[in-house]
Amino acid sequence: MAEVAQRRGRRLVSGALSVAVIVGVFWYFLPQYTDASAVWGYIKGMSWQSEVVLAIATAWNLCTYWFVNVATMPALKVRQAAVVTESSTAIANTLPGGSAIAIALSYAMYSSWGFSKSRSTVSLMVAGIWNNFAKLGMPVLALAILAFSKPPSAGRLIAGAIGVAALTVSLVVFILMLRSEEFADRFGEWMGRVASRVLRLVRRPPTAGWGIAVRTFRRRTIGLVRARWHWITLATIVSHLSLFGLLIVCLHAIGVSNDEVSWADALVIFTFARLVTAIPITPGGVGLVEVTLITGMSAAGGARAQVAAAVLLFRALSFLLPIPVGLGTYLFWRRNTSWRRAPGTAPRPAGLQLDPV
Repeated sequence: MAEVAQRRGRRLVSGALSVAVIVGVFWYFLPQYTDASAVWGYIKGMSWQSEVVLAIATAWNLCTYWFVNVATMPALKVRQAAVVTESSTAIANTLPGGSAIAIALSYAMYSSWGFSKSRSTVSLMVAGIWNNFAKLGMPVLALAILAFSKPPSAGRLIAGAIGVAALTVSLVVFILMLRSEEFADRFGEWMGRVASRVLRLVRRPPTAGWGIAVRTFRRRTIGLVRARWHWITLATIVSHLSLFGLLIVCLHAIGVSNDEVSWADALVIFTFARLVTAIPITPGGVGLVEVTLITGMSAAGGARAQVAAAVLLFRALSFLLPIPVGLGTYLFWRRNTSWRRAPGTAPRPAGLQLDPV
């Protein structure tokens, strides 16, 4: 009973913190840069050509993560990927701690289409790992590109070094886990000891079985990664670059020129804003992402009001728009029975090793 009360208390604190951050950003921070009438004025001032390009970029960005799910879940149809992606994104963008609920919804949808819990777990974990690799790798790439266009500052060099180190360690550990079951076991046990020490600080019981869990993950993942790593990588990169492309289109549509904020500067700021979304303070990093993008691009040379308008337009199209779309796909899933299969009966592509459990 006490544990339930503690969890409820943590959820209340998390929700209150999310609300406080969002209120602080939109009622205190943003009015220092622009107001709603100015933003609407910039949007109404867009040319029809800009509106067409913006619509195409928005539609393409909405679709790109479908292909990540198709790549990580053999036999998943694109139409099914669209439903699970948009529905889970709507949940993650709406509720504090929505990522966990979004994962649970993804499991429910995959199960209704005949995919086993094991295959769903592998798909979600591999997609998440590749997504995090992209989030770590893109700032390094962006800083390298910027270094060729202008002398890098000490802060950028330090950030780049940290990014290279984090990405390198992550890739080396992941590759060694796939190559050696013994390493996977030892790494899992080490992670368990680290987690137990952290839990001891908050007076929680130690963990157990991490070595077995990592070995099981390796066994279930290795076939998929060996067969499809190139398609998963390509789909993940396209997804991240499409989101960045939408930001660039929004900047130009509002009137922020490349002379004011170069695409290289925008890429650096965008990639660090993407890292902010890994901090589970607000749903989808709302508030935090806006602050990062607006302050970064204003410091790079963009007019404050125009930059703020472009960022708000970008977030409306990339963060808010998926919510009603996801509600529609969720209702479609609840009503549509023609795709339903018994759990574990989804087809298995020939030649691809998948765990049978």
